[in-house]
Amino acid sequence: MDVLSDVLAVMRTGQARSARITWHAPWAQEFAPVLGAVGFHVILQGECWLIRPDADPVPLGVGDVVFRPHGLGHTLADSPATRPTTPACPPDRPGILQRYAVDTVGLPTDSGARATVTVCGAYELDPALLHPLLQDLPELIHIPAHLGRHPQLRATVDLLAAELAQPRLGTDALIPALLDTLLLYLLRSWLDQRPAHHTTGWAAALTDPATTAALQAIHRDPARLWTVATLAAEANLSRAPFARRFTTLLRQPPLTYLTWWRMTTAARLLRHTDAPLGAIAGRVGYTSEFAFATAFKRHHGTAPGKYRRQA
Repeated sequence: MDVLSDVLAVMRTGQARSARITWHAPWAQEFAPVLGAVGFHVILQGECWLIRPDADPVPLGVGDVVFRPHGLGHTLADSPATRPTTPACPPDRPGILQRYAVDTVGLPTDSGARATVTVCGAYELDPALLHPLLQDLPELIHIPAHLGRHPQLRATVDLLAAELAQPRLGTDALIPALLDTLLLYLLRSWLDQRPAHHTTGWAAALTDPATTAALQAIHRDPARLWTVATLAAEANLSRAPFARRFTTLLRQPPLTYLTWWRMTTAARLLRHTDAPLGAIAGRVGYTSEFAFATAFKRHHGTAPGKYRRQA
């Protein structure tokens, strides 16, 4: 798997949630903070406002996509002056409410105001396994609708909206796949629109061929006996320039990230497989269970067996 796919596979837990909602003015929906979740809104019809504490309201129009990668609270409303009065829509609490929904809030009026239709959704993440890529994201990613831009993202939104509006045979298999696809395209769009002054961090690292080559090597084979020199060879650089480049971009040395990824991969295997400890140790580069258990406890604060039982 490539780095981005790996990152999502390790962090994701539970099932994604999504809803298609028609809003009739006046309306305002408050979304409470949700630890360990990322969420999005797509405007399919009409207009609305995204309102956040201590920030100017953001006007949203048809085709706009907003992504909230840190689970922070916010409000969607027909106007910044409308106070929230409606109950939370399904994606507000992933894992508790139903997976997929179609809903209508408010009643049509004679004012001629056009309804607003949105698709909103949330993904559950494991807070213990959050990748630094996600931590690097801004608290709001706004992808405005521009004709011809991000065609794959737009196509995925259209497919998701259609499945939510008219479920058919296979919808339960299609929607999770579309939500995963949407999340990947959101992250790709963010990487593509990274401001030029962002010269460090994961957005910069994943657009740097040398650093990306080293990261791909680590993710492709975390069990290999990597050294700074062998990773530098993957990056086609000499040892010292590679180490400086990697550390400057990602704010940690190559072998520090390697250890973090090994321990994160091991935690996922402990939670989601019944593989014996010796097999997991081998898959993340340790020749003995004892060495693996020592490293795992140092990193996660608990022994592998206890970690698995708690999970």
